[in-house]
Amino acid sequence: MLPDPVLPTLLPRPSAISVDEYRQRRDALMAQLPDNSAVVLPGAELMTRSRDSEFAFRQNSDFYYLTGIREPEALLVLLPGRSEGESVVFCQDRDPTMEAWTGRRLGAVGVVTEHGVDQAFENADRAERLPELLAGRELLYLPLDNAEAVSVAEDALQDAQAGLRRGRPALKGWLDISPLIHEMRLVKSDAEIALLRHAALISAHAHKRAMRISRPGLSEFQLQAELEHEFVWQGASGPAYSTIVGGGANACVLHYIENSAPLSDESLVLIDAGAEFDLYAGDITRTFPVAGRFSDAQRALYQVVLDAQVRAVNAVKPGATLADIHQGVVRDLTAGLVELGLLEGDVQARIDDESYRRFYLHSTSHWLGLDVHDVGTYRLDEQTPRPLAAGMVLTVEPGLYIPCDDDIPDAYRGIGIRIEDNVLVTQESHEVLTAGAPKEIVEIEALMVK
Repeated sequence: MLPDPVLPTLLPRPSAISVDEYRQRRDALMAQLPDNSAVVLPGAELMTRSRDSEFAFRQNSDFYYLTGIREPEALLVLLPGRSEGESVVFCQDRDPTMEAWTGRRLGAVGVVTEHGVDQAFENADRAERLPELLAGRELLYLPLDNAEAVSVAEDALQDAQAGLRRGRPALKGWLDISPLIHEMRLVKSDAEIALLRHAALISAHAHKRAMRISRPGLSEFQLQAELEHEFVWQGASGPAYSTIVGGGANACVLHYIENSAPLSDESLVLIDAGAEFDLYAGDITRTFPVAGRFSDAQRALYQVVLDAQVRAVNAVKPGATLADIHQGVVRDLTAGLVELGLLEGDVQARIDDESYRRFYLHSTSHWLGLDVHDVGTYRLDEQTPRPLAAGMVLTVEPGLYIPCDDDIPDAYRGIGIRIEDNVLVTQESHEVLTAGAPKEIVEIEALMVK
C-alpha cells in the first residue's frame, strides 16, 4: 500500500475586509463631491471565451474597492444627501433556472444584508428606477472610459432636458470619477495590507517550490504548473497576471508568456509570477540557475542586479520618490556594466547618453494593490514626483537583459536577470512583504541542492 502523500502546509488566512470599511470608503468618496451630484460606477461583465463558455469572472477593481461585491452585471449609484439611502446597487435578478446552472445570486436582499449598501434593486427594475434616482442631479461622476457608464449619463441628460419643462434642475454634465477613487486606493488600509502580505507570502512559497523542483529536462510550463498549483492550493484564485517562466534567452523578453521551451542545463530561468488573493496581487520575480549552480559569468551579472535591488529597497521610506530610486538603480547597473566590460568609458557619460538602455529597458517600480500595476499617479504634476507615504505598496525590480549580439562576450550572451520584491512603506521605513522568496546567491544554491 502506498504511503499517504505529504501535503503542503496551509498558510493561515487573513480576515476579509469588513462591510464597515467598504461603507467608510463610499462615505469618504461622497464627502469629496459637490452637492446634488451622483456617482455611476458599473461593475465588470462576463466575457465570452468561446461560444457558450466565459472567462473566469474578475470584478472591476474600482467597483470592488467600494462594495466588495463579486457578482457580474452590477451597478453602483452613490447619491449624496438622499434621505432614502445614499448607496444603491443594481444587481442580477434572482432566477432559479440560471442559479441551477451557475450558482446562487445575491439578489437585492442579499446585496443589502451581506454588503451593507443602503438599497438595492434587481436589474429588471433598472430601466424604471435608475432615471428616478438620477432625476434632478446636476453633476454626474463616472469612469469616462466605461461605455456603459457614459450611456447612462447620456440617457440621464436626455431625461433632464425633458424635465426642464417641469422645473427640474438641469444636468450640467459629467466628470471622471476615476482619479478620486485611484487617489484613495493608493494608500492601503491595515486590512488591505494584510491581504497583500498574504498574497506575497503565497507567491514566495510558490517561487521556493519552483526552485526546489527545477532541473534540466523540465520545460518552462512545468515550473509554471508548480507555481500555479501552490497559488490555488493556498486559497488564491490563481495568478494575478500571466505567469512568466523564461529560460535562457527567453528571460530577455520582458513579457514572455509562451512558457513552452525546455530548460537547459547551463542556463538561468527567470520567473515573474504572483498570486491573487481576495483580488489583491502578489508580484515576485526571481532568477536562478536551472541546475542549481551559477556559472562565474551568471554570478557576476546576478550580483550587479542584486546589489542594485538591495540598495533600491533600502531607499524606500516616507518622503523618497520612485524617480530617485530609479536613478539610483540606473547608476548602480551602469557602473556594474562598465565594470564587467559590457559598457565602456565613464559611468556618468553612459547614463547621460542612455547607453545602459540597451540592457535595462524598464522602470524600477510600480504601485501594487488590487491591480498588479495598481492605480495612482507617480507625479503630483509634470515637474514634481510624488513622495512616498506610509501605506503605499510598490515593487522594486531592476534587471539586466543581455542580447545575443556579436559584440557581447560569449559568457554573457542571452542572460536575462530580474529581481523583484513587494515593499510596503511604513511610518519610519519599509517592510519587504516578499522576503520569504530567496534572492541571495548562497540562499538560492542551498535551497536547490539536490
